[in-house]
Amino acid sequence: MNQPDTAAQGSPSERPEIGLIIVGDEILSGRRVDKHLPRVIELLGERGLSLAWSQIVGDDPRRITEVLGRVFAGPDLVFCCGGIGATPDDHTRQCAAAALGVGLELHPRARALIEERMREVAAEQGQPFEPDRPDNVHRLNMGVFPAGAEIIANPYNKIPGFSCTGPGGARVHFVPGFPVMAWPMIESLLDGPYRHWHRPLERQEKSVVVFGAMEASLTPLMLQIERDHPVKVFSLPSVDHPVHGRHIELGVKGAARAVSAAYADLLAGLQGHGARLGPEMVRNL
Repeated sequence: MNQPDTAAQGSPSERPEIGLIIVGDEILSGRRVDKHLPRVIELLGERGLSLAWSQIVGDDPRRITEVLGRVFAGPDLVFCCGGIGATPDDHTRQCAAAALGVGLELHPRARALIEERMREVAAEQGQPFEPDRPDNVHRLNMGVFPAGAEIIANPYNKIPGFSCTGPGGARVHFVPGFPVMAWPMIESLLDGPYRHWHRPLERQEKSVVVFGAMEASLTPLMLQIERDHPVKVFSLPSVDHPVHGRHIELGVKGAARAVSAAYADLLAGLQGHGARLGPEMVRNL
């Protein structure tokens, strides 16, 4: 894989926000259940990182181009899953080029890898490799990327993905929609050019179940906790929980040391409100 210049990616204290784009009508129609979002969250969490945002977009070239245009204009690190094949409903490669305002070209290394894979498949089938056969020529389209793109190695079948940098500094990595290919490719990026952004697993989330309270009445306390501590406060109401029934899960998340102090103040504030408290939960992020 041609790896990005890590010297140009900033220090660990300058990590960008991380985003995920999932492309495919099959997700929006319900024919397939998305598996990328939970897995990417897991991959990032294992490295002390977190996902800032995610977006699903169908196989509509106009919408894909609009989404990528906004992403390329920003500074985020983004993984984009799906739509990089060579069938009529695959538009991501073309949309990336359009969003960047560049042409498409057959990447020489991608061509070599695709031809290598075609030779292997022909050998497995006991047939000669015919590079000029129309279907083999068409397969080379899977290596046609925006001008200036770098390839991402695909350990599953050698058909590469690609990476592009936008005018706003965004680094966008395009991988197939198949999890068996996409996830190892994303891991290789996280553990390669972005390894210096890994953080010790010192982030934590603490929460408590609160019965008989309204979110609106707890909002001043939540705002006060965020003013007093470098944490994020979250509130997850439930109306039909099978065990706790109607309740609010109220908690804080952030660096473990800050969470401990903030959570103590949160509990004290809830007790001051006379709230009825249930089970407490701790989760390492």
